Amino acid sequence: MRTDSSPGTLPAREHLPAATAGTPVLDVVIPVYNEEKDLQPCVRRLHDHLTRTFPYSFRITIADNASTDSTPLVAERLAGLIPEVENFRLEQKGRGRALRTVWSASDAPILAYMDVDLSTDLNALLPLVAPLISGHSDLAIGSRLARSSRVVRGPKREFISRAYNLILRGSLQARFSDAQCGFKAIRRDVAQILLPLVEDTGWFFDTEMLVLAERAGLRIHEVPVDWVDDPDSTVHIVKTATDDLKGVWRVGRALATGSLSLDRLTRPFGDDPRDRDIMDVPKGLARQLVGFCVVGGLSTLFYLLLYSGFRQFTGSQSANALALLVSAVANTAANRRLTFGVRGRGGAVKHQAQGLVVFGIGLALTSGSLFALNTATSSPAHSTELAVLIAANLAATVLRFLLFRVWVFSDRREGDEPPATGVPSDASHLPPAFRAARAPHAPGAPFIPHAPAPADPSAGPSAQWPQPSQPSQQPLPQRPAASPHDPDPTTRFRAGEAADGTWRDATMQLQPVRRPHDTDPGDAR
Repeated sequence: MRTDSSPGTLPAREHLPAATAGTPVLDVVIPVYNEEKDLQPCVRRLHDHLTRTFPYSFRITIADNASTDSTPLVAERLAGLIPEVENFRLEQKGRGRALRTVWSASDAPILAYMDVDLSTDLNALLPLVAPLISGHSDLAIGSRLARSSRVVRGPKREFISRAYNLILRGSLQARFSDAQCGFKAIRRDVAQILLPLVEDTGWFFDTEMLVLAERAGLRIHEVPVDWVDDPDSTVHIVKTATDDLKGVWRVGRALATGSLSLDRLTRPFGDDPRDRDIMDVPKGLARQLVGFCVVGGLSTLFYLLLYSGFRQFTGSQSANALALLVSAVANTAANRRLTFGVRGRGGAVKHQAQGLVVFGIGLALTSGSLFALNTATSSPAHSTELAVLIAANLAATVLRFLLFRVWVFSDRREGDEPPATGVPSDASHLPPAFRAARAPHAPGAPFIPHAPAPADPSAGPSAQWPQPSQPSQQPLPQRPAASPHDPDPTTRFRAGEAADGTWRDATMQLQPVRRPHDTDPGDAR
């Protein structure tokens, strides 16, 4: 699992701007390997569907995974005949490698892919990408296992698919329903930061990307699809299943050991209500209380079992000290990871040392309770000892949570300034890239995107594709400030925007791109 790239800061989710300077809104990638028969009908059918139903500019990119038949010739011919079709050739196999390469090089704000057999009904394409265009979600996937999905497939593939998703839920705590459906989309700004963390280059690429996105707190939208399985599929089920299980083990081990830091990808203030600093509402208090109670309940059971075991061969005080020490170390580790979301090994020793101080306070409370009980009666019953210890532990638990929150796992770091109250009137709290992005534009000035430099046309079709660049953290373009002569006087605010207008409205409405042949007389519209 790669650890050289750490999650960065994503711009706030916003409705994508209208098409600018010919840049397509959607780039649909079709990864292929030796698909000379299916490629042309697939591309023509997809192009016809997008032309008739998709209201924004688009591109179809054929990603050839080192095909050995005539697939490259078919792809090159299609790219020459259809302006919206591009051809990209890779000399190595691997669907994940093809998607990462093409997505990293694409300039479209919405990136999608689908299998060449078009098993998924294309009517689900617009519902798939609409939440990404509107800024509602970060990723979108088609699901064959949703209740409202309509699927035609063999019992063997159905069993394998459901068993695989059960494994993901049990081992990686995945909450998405279908990891392997070849029908997915992602916002480009998310892909630039997330893709460098995905290691797999084959069929497990989808699963790894979704697991990391979910663990990072990104929003995944699921669309029920109508699916007709391709009986001529060339996927090797046994080899694919074996590779997927190896990937599950690798990702699970990396997440369990904390070698991959996946704290929620931070976004600017106002995008996620949980990120807002609201007066008198401690950040994340409710979630931390729930997590602490769950960990505390399990720790208490663990402690009582240890105490009962140690009590068989030692006195009550020694058994209590040993049981509390062992359970305290486990409790601190569990709260560090699950309750307060601290991942990685950095500061773990310090946190355990501070946890031992908290343990000392709990030991004093429970030992004092036992001392008081033994003073009151010379031979207390074992059930009475347990009742007293439970009461003492409840009091120690409240104090432990407060100390964990304000001292051991405090959100503040050394050198941090105290949080400001209310909503800041400037952008000084944002990273430099976003402070620059929020600089006011001249009224009415259009946004001019950075177009890639033209490639040498003599270098062949694949050389004209822009080369992958390093992940960028530039936000999506924002609408210029409204002109005082704007005939529409309506004042718009987005969630979290200050009413005094210091936060400019960044919502931009998408305008449909109409083509002459959209008015087909035979169209029922």
